[in-house]
Amino acid sequence: MAMRKRDDEVFPNAAGIDIGASSHWVAVPQHLAEQAGCEPVREVGAMTDDLNALADWLLGCGVDTVALESTGVYWIPVYEVLEQRGLKVWLVDARQMKYVPGRKSDVQDCQWLQKLMSLGLLRAAWRPDGEVCVVRAVARQREVLITEQASWVQRMQKSLVQMNLQLTEVLTDVMGQTGQAIIRAIVAGERDPKVLARHRHSRIKA
Repeated sequence: MAMRKRDDEVFPNAAGIDIGASSHWVAVPQHLAEQAGCEPVREVGAMTDDLNALADWLLGCGVDTVALESTGVYWIPVYEVLEQRGLKVWLVDARQMKYVPGRKSDVQDCQWLQKLMSLGLLRAAWRPDGEVCVVRAVARQREVLITEQASWVQRMQKSLVQMNLQLTEVLTDVMGQTGQAIIRAIVAGERDPKVLARHRHSRIKA
């Protein structure tokens, strides 16, 4: 791939970030690094203070756009901190970079990401705004809890059978009002069947 001149770059002040679990590698354009008197590549930590320091460095260099890989969930804090600091953040799929020829062997991932971003060869993934993200996170967590609830109910039913408490034979739903009242009484130490039966709802025919 023939390298364009800087005048032809779509995002001449773009940085690239290679996301990691405990640290991130960041590359800024060579001309911005020279103006700021710093190296164009830097490793930064993943803690909040580190990310704020990263934002300070990028803004100090004159970076206005940042491309970062959508690696697991590690990109989320980076994305949020940089966006809150006023930088335009592009979330990109790392697989995009594999299909662009011309990479040299001595170029780090963050540098290659920065170069492709500056040339406008990357596409940003859709990222909803803050309120939508919150609602989506709540909905996903609710789905997880519902799935886990079903699993724990099955475990509880198995434990009841092992103790020869055949609640499932007389109740269609042990998680209903009667089932929960009886189970709570058992957990509290009650063992008398007649006392436990008093927790039966009036609509239960068993």
